[in-house]
Amino acid sequence: MATIQNPILTGFHPDPSICRVGEDYYIAVSTFEWFPGVGIYHSKDLKNWHLAARPLNRISQLNMMGNPDSGGIWAPQLSYSDGKYWLIYTDVKVVEGQWKDCHNYLVNCESIDGEWSDPIYLNSSGFDPSLFHDEDGRKYLVNMFWDHRVGNHNFYGIVLQEYNVEKQRLIGKKDIIFKGTDLKLTEAPHLYKMNGYYYILTAEGGTKYDHAATIARSKELWGPYEVHPENPLLTSWAYPRNPLQKSGHASIVKTHTDEWFLVHLTGRPLPKEGQPLLDHRGYCPLGRETAIQRMEWRNDWPYVVGGNQPSLKIEGPNIGEVKWGRDYEEKDDFDTGILNPHFQTLRIPLGENILALKDNPGHLRLYGKESLTSKFTQAFVARRWQHFNFSAETKVAFNPESFQQSAGLVNYYNTQNWTSLQITWHEDKGRILELMTCDNFIFNQPLIGKEVVIPDYVDYVYLRVEVNTSTYRYAYSFDGNNWTTIPVIFYSYKLSDDYIQGGGFFTGAFVGMQCQDTSGGNQYADFDYFIYKEERE
Repeated sequence: MATIQNPILTGFHPDPSICRVGEDYYIAVSTFEWFPGVGIYHSKDLKNWHLAARPLNRISQLNMMGNPDSGGIWAPQLSYSDGKYWLIYTDVKVVEGQWKDCHNYLVNCESIDGEWSDPIYLNSSGFDPSLFHDEDGRKYLVNMFWDHRVGNHNFYGIVLQEYNVEKQRLIGKKDIIFKGTDLKLTEAPHLYKMNGYYYILTAEGGTKYDHAATIARSKELWGPYEVHPENPLLTSWAYPRNPLQKSGHASIVKTHTDEWFLVHLTGRPLPKEGQPLLDHRGYCPLGRETAIQRMEWRNDWPYVVGGNQPSLKIEGPNIGEVKWGRDYEEKDDFDTGILNPHFQTLRIPLGENILALKDNPGHLRLYGKESLTSKFTQAFVARRWQHFNFSAETKVAFNPESFQQSAGLVNYYNTQNWTSLQITWHEDKGRILELMTCDNFIFNQPLIGKEVVIPDYVDYVYLRVEVNTSTYRYAYSFDGNNWTTIPVIFYSYKLSDDYIQGGGFFTGAFVGMQCQDTSGGNQYADFDYFIYKEERE
């Protein structure tokens, strides 16, 4: 029985939905504006996980062109019934203001890594939809119900309606079956049938530091539901010293060895030296991650083993450990002709006219498109920050003819928050390296007047970022051996949910390669490799 260290999915893997099929376990997580949509991870032992699928990988399934920051895919839910997988997801089109314009869909597939179906539209009444397969073969959808009326609490409750497989739509009455508790902000519903009861598991308190998981039960599907006598089931709010903060938004699994576990969202704040513990609790540049807790039953109520706060280490199930090989190499040479699934793009797939792996074999070629502030077409390929200490490096050939053309290495949270080290062009100096920063839409160029001139004989420029917990710095080399660190310190906390406009966004920090050409000239950059390397302490 192996010990499991939390979190099990590090760096921006929020809203986990766990699904068991025989002796295989799958977790689906939110991806927001990043494409392809949804990450599905696979495990045999609940400890070792690897990326198995990104199911929403066609524009016919998911078109997020123009979607807002932290819009897109919210809280997918994965289940298995009738010989196939069912994936429910939301595409959120509006996040700010009085409305949450969001559309809920269903896709199917007989294998987890196969080609998933085109979507069936369900409803638009709220987000976090979830499908429940009852014992009699009928299926039901639950989702939170949004109330836009001025003066009302936006989270009206959890709505239930039957889904008809033959008609491919919701049918019959729809009722609010659970209004939530005094924690409010009731969302993320999952229904279960266990021990003769229907259980509704929800997230409450909002997905920041007040986050919690709440559970209620009823003998009848349509309610009324009684709340757990020691609500909440899980939270970190009362435990500010727990390294796993923001705990909530959970789902439940029973193993094939008859043990019970709960997977949940969590966040790990940066260390705070000399700062008050409670206010503000901190910043999580790795975003909201996925952790797992052991569960036990008393009087037909579930309890988290060890109390209702998360544990950094738990006792795993009575299953032999099954380790996977690496699903990404530290160094990607772009030799396979297929983009590694750990890389994603923003909002839409990039066709070969923008992202090409064959135009210059052994290179990732990006044809310059819109700026890093665009919500439409960026030529930007990136992957998550998954460790507090890591380095990322690339080697790029780029020949700009105008200051409107640039290419290089980017650390990115959203369109309003990023930094970049890029090759561009200067009227007097020719090709240069410059820094550009965007801090809640305040722009700066820290090297103005001190830009690094690239010698004429240099074809490739090597670019690197070194992240050291709370800070990061860029470096460059013209030969791959002699590196110069740029003496500008950047702060990791500025690429966190908690910093962006004072908090309330939902993704995490990314690092990657970008090429922009706002002249419309379509100038391209060739990236020879990309390295992401964890720096162990």
